[in-house]
Amino acid sequence: MSDRAGADVRALTEALIARPSVTPDDRGCQALIAERLRAAGFRIESLRHGEVDNLWATHGEDGPVFAFLGHTDVVPSGPVERWASDPFVPTLREGQLYGRGAADMKGSVAAFVVALESLVRADPGHPGTLALLLTSDEEGDAIDGVRRVAETFRARGERLDACLVGEPSSASRLGDVVRIGRRGSLTATIRVHGVQGHVAYPDKADNPIHRALPAFLELSARQWDANPYPDFPPTSFQIANFNAGTGASNVIPGEAVVQCNFRYSPCWTSDALIAETERVLAEHGVSSTIHWHRSGEPFYTPDGALRRAVRETLAAELRVTPDENTGGGTSDGRFIAPLGVEVVELGPINASIHKIDEHIAVADLERLPALYAGIARRYLGMR
Repeated sequence: MSDRAGADVRALTEALIARPSVTPDDRGCQALIAERLRAAGFRIESLRHGEVDNLWATHGEDGPVFAFLGHTDVVPSGPVERWASDPFVPTLREGQLYGRGAADMKGSVAAFVVALESLVRADPGHPGTLALLLTSDEEGDAIDGVRRVAETFRARGERLDACLVGEPSSASRLGDVVRIGRRGSLTATIRVHGVQGHVAYPDKADNPIHRALPAFLELSARQWDANPYPDFPPTSFQIANFNAGTGASNVIPGEAVVQCNFRYSPCWTSDALIAETERVLAEHGVSSTIHWHRSGEPFYTPDGALRRAVRETLAAELRVTPDENTGGGTSDGRFIAPLGVEVVELGPINASIHKIDEHIAVADLERLPALYAGIARRYLGMR
């Protein structure tokens, strides 16, 4: 794209970083974007749920529908005094743009906007529909964001065919990693019930730690996937927190609270993992109350039109052949994929995301609009 596009994406990224949009407070980011896209001829719809702002912008009338998906919210900055510059004052140093959200993912969101403007300017009567979906709840509980929007789309028969998520997927250089799916995520908070008592009289108590440990040792040592699922890391079980005790060394506690998480391949569903976990606990005589949180089921995009468009654009724009995998955590793509949509994630280098002094290389930021526009153009067959 032109030098003008590079300056434009830098300016918009800086304007977004300057808005401290910590989840779920959008702080006017989506209003700024809506104003620009409305001026470019896009139809704008606000889909606010609870405290969460969601924006749906479309241009075109027919299918197929190609959508960009991103979020305007960011995680908290952490200790401001540890940053080399104010996290919400965009700062250029040695070719890097610093600020909270620079890489995750205000740079990608700004690039979406600049790409969309350039596409409709070059081909106002383009085939298919171009779209942008934004939320302010990706970094939080993800309840009233894309999850709710997907329910709205399903209820009213809204069509999407392809979705490119701007999450920072790249590892060492821009475009070297493309996510073609994600593992599912399932979290449990398990309250193990026991009977409090004196450590000198264990026969008069029931130690919930002793009850729980053998069961959790079995769960943590297990190889969960009988056979590897193609393109997916193996299913894993991790204990994140284990809390028990009164603080006194002579008291057997009456309760232990364990938080654990599964990241799982399509070998499993959340229902199957819940049933298996509860079976193991019961076999070990663990009395418990469990709260399960289903963050999202696994999704996978087979090779097809979207993945081809991504590969061809990366080859043409960056001369990169990407590693197409399903690593990393979760993204809002998990809510869009069940609508029958091809979903791929592509964005900047992720080394600094959520960290002190988050940043994005200016050179990479300036390449993103052409990259995103090229993918949409190839997918839709635009001029």
